[in-house]
Amino acid sequence: MGRRSLLTGAAAVAGGAALSTALPTTAEAAPRSGAAAVAATTVADAGTTVATTDYITVVPNDSRFPDLVRGINQRWVASPDYVRLVTTTAQAVRAVQEAVSAGKRLTVRSGGHCYEDFVFNKDVQVVIDMSGMTQVYYDSGRNAFAVEGGASNLQVYETLYKLYGVTLPAGSCASVGVGGHISGGGYGLLSRLQGLTVDHLYGVEVVTVDKNGTAKAVVATRDSSDAALKDLWWAHTGGGGGNFGLITRYWLRSPGATGTDPSKLLPKPPSEVFVHATSFPWKDMTEASFTRLLQNWGAWHEKNSAPDSKYNSLFGLLKLNHSSNGQIGLLTQMDATVPGAQGLLDDYLAAVTAGVGVTRQAMTNRMGEHAAMPQFAAPRKLPWYIATDYLSGGNPTLYGKYKSAYARKGFSATQIKAMYKHLSRTDYSNGDALVQVDSYGGRINAAKPGDTAVPQRDSVLKLQYQTYWTDPADEARHLAWIRDFYRDVYAETGGVPVPNEINDGCYVNYPDKDLGDAAWNTSSATWNSLYYKDNYARLQKTKAAWDPKNIFRHAQSVRLP
Repeated sequence: MGRRSLLTGAAAVAGGAALSTALPTTAEAAPRSGAAAVAATTVADAGTTVATTDYITVVPNDSRFPDLVRGINQRWVASPDYVRLVTTTAQAVRAVQEAVSAGKRLTVRSGGHCYEDFVFNKDVQVVIDMSGMTQVYYDSGRNAFAVEGGASNLQVYETLYKLYGVTLPAGSCASVGVGGHISGGGYGLLSRLQGLTVDHLYGVEVVTVDKNGTAKAVVATRDSSDAALKDLWWAHTGGGGGNFGLITRYWLRSPGATGTDPSKLLPKPPSEVFVHATSFPWKDMTEASFTRLLQNWGAWHEKNSAPDSKYNSLFGLLKLNHSSNGQIGLLTQMDATVPGAQGLLDDYLAAVTAGVGVTRQAMTNRMGEHAAMPQFAAPRKLPWYIATDYLSGGNPTLYGKYKSAYARKGFSATQIKAMYKHLSRTDYSNGDALVQVDSYGGRINAAKPGDTAVPQRDSVLKLQYQTYWTDPADEARHLAWIRDFYRDVYAETGGVPVPNEINDGCYVNYPDKDLGDAAWNTSSATWNSLYYKDNYARLQKTKAAWDPKNIFRHAQSVRLP
């Protein structure tokens, strides 16, 4: 993962329709450099873009092509006619317009972390790649931080924190692109303390296509007086990527932030955090001890996940690996500066492990996206940014399948029994298969379901089912395991986490096409209701207003009403 210093010079956009992409006088800016250097461009009027330089086009015989037609999940490889790499908003408008005018199916790549084939599939003819738009800067004109759609989580963290002392409560995977991450809601290790990423979204710049097939860049903010623009902003607070247009940049400022001091416009992270990693050996784990561990985990989060909880700064990841891994892991980060932090952390560990009857050991095995961490068997203090950088994971060489769920409380007995059954199966062996159960709630639950497009605002746990492999010939075996596993955990509700007193649907940033397959979803809940619940109708209205020709679409994109 390359580090990138603050690079600015991106467009500050005025109004809500026509825009200028010349270097804004209001941005704390430095010009682009190297291959990314571009001349200023202007927009004469709404929808009329005049560019003085061209974008980069990569075609199949280019040596870069294989890298640009796939993402992190090696299951999905496309064969488009070409890939456009854009470096300005004006270039993005032009790239979209040319694809639309030619009748070509287009998709947009931010960081390449889409779990399904929504970007890279057999139908795509044009991929618009945002890798050249990664700038992060303070825009004094909007009194907010501007972040371009191709920037990664770690690039955002590094710039915001080192230059301004602030951060976003976003994801832990360093290379995830913010274009898709933020639009789907965004959460991470600071979310119990600071809410979801989209709780701090002030505005968004989107290239849309109107009913006449004309592409233009539009800016929508939470202060927009026009109802359609306000809906467009709201749709990007959890409506998911690839639905309404191409996202060129976001503006971020916390609600209620006042003044013009950039260091006071977004939350500050803790200066130091405790990092702790421990494990439970599978060889010592009986069904009774497994059950007690999951009961403890659920009960602790039910008790300690209110918006004002003294444990808001603690975020845990319970890594329920398949038994062939050898260990079940528990990774925890907590603010080390809160009063009595060490005692709070000790009490948490005691509550989670009470009565399990298994002696904990160091975490010596890799678990999902995280490497072995034996050096954290005892909690260690680290500066926040160093911990954030260290805990960021990801492996771009694997094939994978993922599923998700929100939980409003701890697991039912049926769910725990199904988890133990599939994680201890001897007819399946894969140390890279697991369900990770994340801490949730806290300040996330201070918002109401309709405040943003993310409707799940009273959950205390979030689950990510994962399996990885390296040989494509093994795909059927791994898919069968994770599908059977998930179906059995939610057998009481038709094989999917239909919202009830325990479950609360699925996370749109962990897309799963099986949710729309009657073979795996036998409930009456549709995939869109599992992601969006009652917010889907407003998202459809926004889709009709801003993408009436359904240019931006994929297997689970918001449907036109």
